[in-house]
Amino acid sequence: METWIIWVIIAAVLGTIEILTTTLAFGLVALAAIMAAVAGAVGGDAAVQFGAFVLASALGLGVARPFALRHVRQPPLLRTGTAALVGRPAYVLEEVTGQSGRVRIGGEEWSARSYDDTQVIPAGKTVDVMHIEGVTALVYPRE
Repeated sequence: METWIIWVIIAAVLGTIEILTTTLAFGLVALAAIMAAVAGAVGGDAAVQFGAFVLASALGLGVARPFALRHVRQPPLLRTGTAALVGRPAYVLEEVTGQSGRVRIGGEEWSARSYDDTQVIPAGKTVDVMHIEGVTALVYPRE
């Protein structure tokens, strides 16, 4: 069996492992095995093939992988506006019912309604902001 066929088989196995693990390392080494197969197909002996494999692996893992990982990582989702208020604690200023109420969220006074329409939350309690509808905070009492 020709040696370049062995490199193609190695590349296929490494490519399959890359698909299963998504580490970006096995895929780059699989590409290096393809480079070694090309070197073997054009007539290079085993030393040339192995050298092509090592060089392509080093370039892929040492240069391409860190560059690709920097671009794959996304910064955490930044919540702004009213979306940033969801999950924050609030202080009940006026009794909150399913129809009306007032709360203080981070120093600002907001109109509020109970997240559960049947609940009545007395003044002085701490609640969590569950949702913002327009200019009204839907709140739920903390246990």
